[in-house]
Amino acid sequence: MTTLTDEQTAAADAFHTGHHLVIQAGAGTGKTTTLVQLAASTERRGRYLAFNKVIARDAAARFPHTVRCTTAHATAYAAVGHRYASRLNSPRQPAWRIGEGLGLNRSVRIGDHTISHRTLSHTMLRTVARFCHSADRVLSDHHVPPLRRLESQSSHSELVGFVLPFAAQAWSDLQNTEKGVVRFEHDHYLKIWSLRHPRIEADFLMLDEAQDTNPVLEQVFASQRDHAQLVMVGDSAQAIYGWRGARDVMSRFDGVPLTLTRSFRFGPHLADQANRWLAIADAPIRLSGTDTITTDIGTVTHPKAVLSRTNVGAMAEVMRLLAENHSVALVGGGQTLRALALAARDLKEGRRTAHPEGRRTAHPELVLFASWGDLQDYAAYDPAGKDLQPLVDLIDQHGTEAILNAVDRLSDESCADVTVSTAHKAKGREWSSVRIADDFPPPKDTDELDDQGHPIPEPVRDADARLAYVAVTRARLQLDLGGLSWIDDHPGGRQHSSHGCDEREV
Repeated sequence: MTTLTDEQTAAADAFHTGHHLVIQAGAGTGKTTTLVQLAASTERRGRYLAFNKVIARDAAARFPHTVRCTTAHATAYAAVGHRYASRLNSPRQPAWRIGEGLGLNRSVRIGDHTISHRTLSHTMLRTVARFCHSADRVLSDHHVPPLRRLESQSSHSELVGFVLPFAAQAWSDLQNTEKGVVRFEHDHYLKIWSLRHPRIEADFLMLDEAQDTNPVLEQVFASQRDHAQLVMVGDSAQAIYGWRGARDVMSRFDGVPLTLTRSFRFGPHLADQANRWLAIADAPIRLSGTDTITTDIGTVTHPKAVLSRTNVGAMAEVMRLLAENHSVALVGGGQTLRALALAARDLKEGRRTAHPEGRRTAHPELVLFASWGDLQDYAAYDPAGKDLQPLVDLIDQHGTEAILNAVDRLSDESCADVTVSTAHKAKGREWSSVRIADDFPPPKDTDELDDQGHPIPEPVRDADARLAYVAVTRARLQLDLGGLSWIDDHPGGRQHSSHGCDEREV
């Protein structure tokens, strides 16, 4: 018999009232265990919606037989997606070929830039994807994504005017269950399902990782309110996927608020570190650690995991660790890094002039650059391009072939000395020892000075604080703050620190 904490007991009591619940569960606080206990305490039929099929499969082994554990996509597939099975199995094809199939076969001139039909085709498909992630019922202007170097309102409006009609044609094509031009994806049938106002048959419905819910799923979940008890669980402070359409729905959910704040993953010292970031992000919870776990904060010479902020930062860590003769694994594999390196090689080798249509690299981040020098100038001098500077530096320092070779040398996690991951991909994971990579920059200095005449830095952005919180709470026994060590000297970090700068010593 599992002994419940006071907070878990409170959740169980609230669950039995039949009210809708919203449970803020901090890192390592046993949310799945809590949900299993709630489900086991009733004979009612339930559904558990997981973030991905791995979590759903693991949950199915723990929940009672009265609860069906699936992903939202699996639920949508059973309802309508199976009708598109033949289209789901169609071969992959490049975006430009899909565009040509819909009649998008010419370039357009917008401002000083010629936008190839390849780029327009890719933008059209991204428009459909953004629509599928939204709760909107029709395609609109705001679904068309911005392109680098077309940031002005007038340029973007021209882009919208050209792309949106083709996106509408693509969405119409996707309604055909038997055949079509556009390759059918899983998010397509999820959106089609949502537009049919589906009813999920269950007495209660549990939504896990709710802080990363896309608006389309939020809409479906909330619409079950009249016939099922809704239990939303997640951690608002781990809402780090806003850039791809997810949003924290927990803060707006109409339900009885509950918390799980005792972490079974780490000790009190790491809880203090986590609470600094939670305070900066104005999160609704603060954590306490487990007293019987000793988690040290200090230098970690041989960490089991290194967590970066960006893919480029992860590549830099991979290169460094391989040079030190470590066997290195990369969470998610090296395909993203390979794509960036290949795109950079295209630019460096002058692909723009090698093709009769003036084809540039197809990578969405680099597609409107005419040459490597053009990208270098943009990263160095245009404020909108500062985030590309690490990529430029990495390529200039090592060259594309060295990066591609490094990707080929990656090991499986089961036999690697160290695992490298972005903080985003590390969410839901944990390691005994973690070092934070050096690509978490401190806020810029303002023009104001403190009493000692030192520049006062800007406040830490909420999004940066949430990502830092995710990163530091992946460790169980040892944490090296590394690239986040600046928080010890930042006014926000000092204000919310329980132990001051002595925490850096082990």
